[in-house]
Amino acid sequence: MAMKLMPVAGAITIGVAACAHCAIAQPYPNKPIRMIVISAPGGSTDILSRAVGKSMTETLGQTIVLDNKPGGGGIIATETTAKAPPDGYTILMSNTSHSVLPSLHAKLPYDPIRDFAPVSLVALTHSLLLVNPQLPVKNVKELIDLARAQPGKLNYASGTTGASAHFGAELLKLMAKVNIVQVPYKGTAGQLTALIANEVQMSFVTMPSALPHIGAGRLRVIAIGSPRRSLTLPDVPTVAESGLPGFDIGAWNGILAPAGTPPALIAKLNAAIVKMTTDPATKEHASSQGAELISDTPQEFTAYIKAQIARFAQVVKATGMREARSSKCFATRCAVSPRSISPPARSRAHTRKSTRGTFPG
Repeated sequence: MAMKLMPVAGAITIGVAACAHCAIAQPYPNKPIRMIVISAPGGSTDILSRAVGKSMTETLGQTIVLDNKPGGGGIIATETTAKAPPDGYTILMSNTSHSVLPSLHAKLPYDPIRDFAPVSLVALTHSLLLVNPQLPVKNVKELIDLARAQPGKLNYASGTTGASAHFGAELLKLMAKVNIVQVPYKGTAGQLTALIANEVQMSFVTMPSALPHIGAGRLRVIAIGSPRRSLTLPDVPTVAESGLPGFDIGAWNGILAPAGTPPALIAKLNAAIVKMTTDPATKEHASSQGAELISDTPQEFTAYIKAQIARFAQVVKATGMREARSSKCFATRCAVSPRSISPPARSRAHTRKSTRGTFPG
């Protein structure tokens, strides 16, 4: 009887091996891909993720499913990605905070370099310095004058820890030698709501999220945080040319996969991003929204991340952002009533002489 079973067992073994080979040989992707988004819905990273997801879906032939995981300054989303199976079906839409977090935390639940397989940069985005229209300032100099005249009475809204809103305001405080109080919110949408309601008086916000509110007059833009002016807002000066030379908080977005993801899958994801970022119509639309689409190789993106981590480490140390985290101020206990903020006489004079920008506010 045993002799009769041997051919059957052999057939089963051959069948399993053949089936496994078929699974390996299946084209990638053959099921939806989960894109974890580092920020809450409504922010620039989320807006960009939707555009990227749509384009990659069309190119790859499988749905890109967005999964927003805000919280922990980006740590939750990043850790989730790091611990996901490296099979090409989980990727992360990351941003500038990936470069800053290693300097803000003594220990992270992941290594920002070793635990990831970079796919490509996706976009470089301008950050805008916005103020509530009720604040009597029209430019960076007037903002600095007001902050110096009333130290500790102005508040700024920040979202994700270490992202451009947080980093930008702290860098401005350091370079201008002013005391402006941080009020953290959960994501860009919370920042904007608070700024429009005048719960806070200023914030750095990436351009795609800010433009609708600038155009509607709900917020006033007084400067751009990048080292060069934007083609979308050519009349708005940079912070650097407004009296703080060297100021630069240009934001980036890029796609990461878990370490160990096969190079062939990384290459296919990279090719889909390159196709999107080189499409003239897509680039023109992104530019109108304040984002410069850009792609590179996985090796170039790895080098870029390493360079950004080193750069931000120097600035975090200089600004004292790491030490300040232990005494964070939250909206319920540190927001200042708008009525308690009044412009010094010199700011009033500057306000009367200044001209309004291209957009209302």
